[in-house]
Amino acid sequence: MGQAKLIYYSSASGNTQRFVERLGLPALRLPVSAEGPMPTPPGPYVLICPSYADGKGRGAVAKPVIAFLNDPARRAGLRGVIATGNRNFGALFACAGDLLARKCNIPVLYRFELAGTDSDIARVRAGLETFWRQECSIAT
Repeated sequence: MGQAKLIYYSSASGNTQRFVERLGLPALRLPVSAEGPMPTPPGPYVLICPSYADGKGRGAVAKPVIAFLNDPARRAGLRGVIATGNRNFGALFACAGDLLARKCNIPVLYRFELAGTDSDIARVRAGLETFWRQECSIAT
C-alpha cells in the first residue's frame, strides 16, 4: 500500500492521529479547520473519522470532514469508514461512522475507542489488507 489509502480527521486531542501513526500506513490528514486546504486523495481511500455528537447525535461528523466530502470528486473515492469515539457516549459511540455509511453508501469497517489498543491496530491493519485485496478483485 504505497499511496495514501487512508484519510483521517483528528482534532486537537490527537487521539485519531496517534492511532494512524501507530498503524504505520500512508495517510493524509484533513485540516482541523473546515477552511483549511483539503488534501486530494490519490485514488480510492478509507476515511478514519471520530464522532463529536451532542446527547441527541447532532454534530457527530466534524465540519472539516463534511467540507471534504461535500466535494463530489473527493467523495467519489470513499470506499469505507473506520469510526472512533468514546464509549462514555453509549449508543452514540462512533456514530459518525454510521451517519457517513448511510449518507455515502459505504461500509463501516471497524470501530475503536479513543486512540485504540494494540489489538485494534492489528485488526485494522489485517482488515484493510483484506479489504483492499477484495476491492481490487471487484474492480478488475
